[in-house]
This record gives sequence, structure tokens and C-alpha cells, in this order.
Amino acid sequence: MAAVLLAQAAGLALIAEEREGFVRQSSVREWSRRIAETTLMLQPMDAAERAAAVSRLSAPHGPPLHHLGPDGARTARAPLRGFVPVPLLSDFEQTLKEQLRAALGPAYDVDVARTADPAPPAIPLPLPFYEAHELAAHQGNAQRYDVTVRFPDGDTIVYRITRMPRGALLPRNLLFNLILLVLILVLALYVSARNITRPLSALARAADSVGRDARPERLPERGARELRDAAHAFNTMQDRLRRYLDSRSRVLAAMSHDLKTPLTRLRLQVETLEDPSLQERIGRQLDEMESMVHQALALFRGLDDGEAAAPLDVNALLARVQEQFTEMGADVTVSGRALQPLVGKAQALKRCLTNLVANAVKFGTRARILVEDGAALTIRVRDAGPGIPADELERVFEPFYRLESSRNRDSGGTGLGLSIARDIAEAHGGSLTLANLPQGGLEATLTLPRRR
Repeated sequence: MAAVLLAQAAGLALIAEEREGFVRQSSVREWSRRIAETTLMLQPMDAAERAAAVSRLSAPHGPPLHHLGPDGARTARAPLRGFVPVPLLSDFEQTLKEQLRAALGPAYDVDVARTADPAPPAIPLPLPFYEAHELAAHQGNAQRYDVTVRFPDGDTIVYRITRMPRGALLPRNLLFNLILLVLILVLALYVSARNITRPLSALARAADSVGRDARPERLPERGARELRDAAHAFNTMQDRLRRYLDSRSRVLAAMSHDLKTPLTRLRLQVETLEDPSLQERIGRQLDEMESMVHQALALFRGLDDGEAAAPLDVNALLARVQEQFTEMGADVTVSGRALQPLVGKAQALKRCLTNLVANAVKFGTRARILVEDGAALTIRVRDAGPGIPADELERVFEPFYRLESSRNRDSGGTGLGLSIARDIAEAHGGSLTLANLPQGGLEATLTLPRRR
């Protein structure tokens, strides 16, 4: 729309400039012709006849200049010399003077000067027809010039020219037509742009929902051919993703059944062992294996957890997590508050926070939770442990990856907690990062954007 307005403004400026040049050239030629014809008509008269003719020409409704004779009778038009070309942009006084000298010849002395006197001293020359209708409405802006012509016999005559300062104004119907054209173009462009941007906005919203909603709605396939193709490709991708999730859910359900059954049989067989130490050792291994199975299933479950996003009280959620660890004797504190509810999956976020706090308590002896709210909700979990080498800060998010110092499963875990926590953060459109604190310890930063 801005481009259309600029184009129309530029076109209007070009039209105005062209029209001004045309009016200036036409006006100078017309006034030069009238002055030259009148002067050549008055030249052969004696002083008395010339004075009488000038008096009649000065009357408000005098006869046409080239038809007035000494006694008021018609006369033939005097032959004129050639006219010089009028430049498009030039000084009006100088240009008119050159035209008159070219038309009258060197025997006549011509002078053009601007005047502020409203009363015409001798012969007033009316405006050309293309300027006369504008003068009545813009009398205050009119400019007056006195053209003094000296005859070869020494007598002088003064003509009065009244002109608009910048030539004839643009016609009102032209301005109206241009405004109407701009309005039509703006309306057409707005409709066209909306037909393009509305499907694109829907595509952007649908793409943003991927990873948050396991069962997003199909995108309407409308608009231009390219937009329909993009919507169709997106819907095809969603169908493939949905089939993949359904297939994975069935596989996970079968794996859960197939893994739990032999673990249950092994646990029953361990209970029949007569050696208590062997029974305890194998029992720990079975507990570890069962924990790994549960963690792996939680990781592979991913987006298809069946939980719907809803507004949740983050402060209450953090209080429950703190209470859970405090009851187990852990040192966990919370500072800061969320200013308003957050749209998210309560159980998933609780699992994410639980994993972060568990790591802080296990490897850093304590957990300090700091809450910062604004355009995004930021939750920082800090510990007092030794931290992580800089080159390992990203690798610890890989599934089943554990640091060399935590290879012992009794203290190192399964290596899935941080991976699950990051998946949950990204499923909410957020992020999870780790950083070593300058004073020692590790800080996990969970950032969750607020949906607008």
C-alpha cells in the first residue's frame, strides 16, 4: 500500500511539473503574440490615434486586440517575426522579454518588471483560457508584471500581465480520479495480501504446534496454488508423523509388557534364593534394570504422552517438588514467583523439574531454585557440586550418556534424566541449558515461553 501511495504521489508530481512547463510555455507564447500584434497594430498610428486606441483597449470589455483600428474599425493582423523556443524551466521575465524582442525586432525596446500595483496602467492582458478559471479562486497568489514597449518614434506603451505563481493548478477531477484509483488499488492489494498472509499465518501456527500437540488439526488447503501445495505437504507430514507415533505407541506397549514379565519372574526367583548376600546383589541389579526400563519408556514416549496442555500454577508445582525432596531429607529452596499461570503439561513439567532437582541434590548436595518471570518464564536450578567440564555440557543431554566420574550406577543413574528434561522443555517450545557457575556449582536454566 505504501508503494502504491508513493507511486501515485510521484506520478502526480510528474504530471504537475509537466503541466506547469506546458502552461508556462503556452502562456509566454500567447502573451508575446498578443503584445506583438497590438504593438505592430499601434505602430503606424500618430500620437492622438494611438492614445485613443489605447484608451479603448484599456476598457474592461474592449474589442479584441488584433481587430482594433484607429477609428474602431477592424484591421488586418500585422505580420509577426519568429518566436524563440521557450525553455521548460526558466525565468519568466527574461523569457518573455526574449520572446517579444524576437517577435518585434531590434527597433523596439522591451522591458518586463514585476509590480505590486493592482491597478493596470495601460492595456491589461487577460489570462489564457487554461489559467483564467483558476485566477478567480486564487487572486491572493497572483503575480503582476508590467511589460513596457518603446516604439521606434520614442513613444511607450505599458501592458499588464497577471499570472498564477506556478502556472495553472491541477484539475480537481484529476485529483479525484487519482484518489479513487489509490483507494481501489489499496482495497485490491489488501484483499490479495490477506489471501496470502492468512494461509501463511495458519501454516506458521500449525508448524509451531508440532511438538506441542500430538494430534494437531489438519491445515485447510486454500489460497494460491503454491500455498495449497505447502498446506498439502504439511498435512502429509502430519499424517506420517501421526502414523509413526501410533506405531511407536504400540511398540512401546508391547515392549513394556514383554520387559516387565521376565523381570517379575526373575524377582520371584530371587526371592527363593537362600543366600541373602546374593539375593540382595541380584535384587539391586533387578531394581536398576527396572528403573532403566521405566526411564527408557518415559524417554521414548516423548510427545505422545496423552496429556493436554492447560493453564497451571507454577508456584504450586514448585512447592510440591520442594516438599517431595524435603521429605526425603534433601536441601531444596525456592525463591521468586511466577506472576501468572503457564500453559503447559503439568505432569511433564513436574517430571522435568524433578529430574533437574534430583541431579542437583545427587551431584551437588543441594538445590537452589530461582524463578524469573517476564516475556518468558525462566527457572534456574543451582547446586554446590563440582560442575561439569565445558566440553561435556552438551553431551550430558545425550541418552544413556554419563560422565566418567559417574560411571557407577549407584550414583551416576541411567543417563536419561537430562535427556528427558530437555525433550519436555522443547515440547513446550522452550529450552534447557547447563552452565558452570563462577563461584562453583552447576546451573540448569529452563526457559518456557508464554503463549500469546
